[in-house]
Amino acid sequence: MFIDYVEIEVAAGRGGDGCVSFRREKFIPKGGPDGGDGGRGGNVIAVANENLNTLLDYRYRSKYNADNGKPGSGALKTGKSGEDVLLQVPLGTLIRDAGSGDTIADMDEPGKRAIIAQGGRGGKGNTHFKSPTNQTPRQATEGTPGEQRRLAMELKLLADVGLVGLPNAGKSTILAAFSAARPKIADYPFTTLVPNLGIVKLRDFKSCVMADIPGLIEGAAQGKGLGHQFLKHIQRTRLLVYVVDINEMDIPGTLATLQKELEAFDQSLVNRPSMVVITKIDTVSESDLKAVSQMLPGDYIYISAVTHAGADRFINAVERSLDEQRA
Repeated sequence: MFIDYVEIEVAAGRGGDGCVSFRREKFIPKGGPDGGDGGRGGNVIAVANENLNTLLDYRYRSKYNADNGKPGSGALKTGKSGEDVLLQVPLGTLIRDAGSGDTIADMDEPGKRAIIAQGGRGGKGNTHFKSPTNQTPRQATEGTPGEQRRLAMELKLLADVGLVGLPNAGKSTILAAFSAARPKIADYPFTTLVPNLGIVKLRDFKSCVMADIPGLIEGAAQGKGLGHQFLKHIQRTRLLVYVVDINEMDIPGTLATLQKELEAFDQSLVNRPSMVVITKIDTVSESDLKAVSQMLPGDYIYISAVTHAGADRFINAVERSLDEQRA
């Protein structure tokens, strides 16, 4: 099950209390204070794990508590620090405070670690309060409480290329044809219900991550069809590929609809580097293909994911665009 949004509660550990103690050893009179400090409370730490692709685990468990620090003891012994809690999250997870909406961490790099709830500090033992005028201090401080938060975790897939199109435009077929991904493919609308990722080989030792975003329809930004719940995944892509079926009655109109829905969701997406791919050219005759290509701009790319016609031009265009962005 693909889950890309959850809310959880986290509580870091409380710091241990400081200790009031005095050194008492035979033949050592007036040994003085020797109370140790309390241990630090455990932190709650998020870790970006590139082997995960869903927040499903956090759907079934929503509360996470780190251990409290142990109190200090005599002989200047510091209490044991509380154990940290590590929350493994998929790469691309955005962690926000559920109340204020402030961003706490953006887990955008493999192995990245971020403290999302800080453990409390340990209290000070009475040894810290000794002075020439206070040689037998009987005070120590308590540990401070750890942070408690309600967090909203939102997964936004990280991909180089995002395939955008109407239902049954052929996005899943393209992903399956150029990568090892095996998304569900069928001849009815909304076959793809969750985003799919695949690694596409551009040339030897060079590849990119391609994402198949579930089909948009007019009004998706207002909640129609699958709505805009998956459009957030497009925000992390570097290159948008508009996929249009050559059998569409109004190809420019279809392209305008797609761009309109993206703009309604996030205006910056319209200015994202993009290209237009006309698919399923194997379903029309040579004369019809020529007629369509004469009516449309020359920079459109025509491909068939089934016969791989136009595949080289498509892959080269993707590679060139990504290289330009890196430069």
